[in-house]
Amino acid sequence: MTNTAVTYDNFTGDPLSDLPADDQTKGALKVLRWAYEGYDSITYACSFGAEGIVLIDLIAKVKKDAKIVFLDTGIHFQETYDLIEKVKERYPALQIEMKKPALTLEEQAEEHGSALWGRNPDQCCFIRKIKPLEEALEGAEAWVSGLRREQSLSRSNTNFVNKDERFQSIKVCPLIYWTWDDVWSYIRLNGLNYNDLHDEGYPSIGCIPCTFKAESGGRDGRWKGMEKTECGLHTGGQS
Repeated sequence: MTNTAVTYDNFTGDPLSDLPADDQTKGALKVLRWAYEGYDSITYACSFGAEGIVLIDLIAKVKKDAKIVFLDTGIHFQETYDLIEKVKERYPALQIEMKKPALTLEEQAEEHGSALWGRNPDQCCFIRKIKPLEEALEGAEAWVSGLRREQSLSRSNTNFVNKDERFQSIKVCPLIYWTWDDVWSYIRLNGLNYNDLHDEGYPSIGCIPCTFKAESGGRDGRWKGMEKTECGLHTGGQS
């Protein structure tokens, strides 16, 4: 299975759409090999959630010195930062970049008012996540994401390989066929470190003000009480 240089400009559909998803990793490892063998410049944008830990372990099997970017908004849980340090110790060859936004929290408050996440969460996400990822992906041919189809309705049509209109890049999503149980089975089977907050009822972990406990394994604990369900990284349109 070779990568035929699928790019944003020549994308005509998922070249891996016929890839069997019945192997041990439901196609994930094959997809990653295809991506890292085919693209010279590829970045994994990782939130260090449960899916992220699985992908990091799989990526390390394919490319030990892969580039990982974490969007460090400055308002993450300490447990998330602690986990990143553990990951650095376990996979010392990985290139983990802590990408910060242009505005500090203090500068954002001065310019837009305090607690922007409570009044205009879309703008807050744009400043602290979307723009930083735009900068991190500048020049990258492709990027990797941990999206799974069962996470939400908006993610149910995600393919292995997608044309990302928002970042004008190719977005590779190796875990589209994984269930929440699959993710945790892999974590436990391989003895992976994970965010301690998962054990406290947080299935999806983001910034402190916008993350809440939830009973399901989906994204019900994000932006509680708001119509917002996505930060905007995956809603700019893809095919």
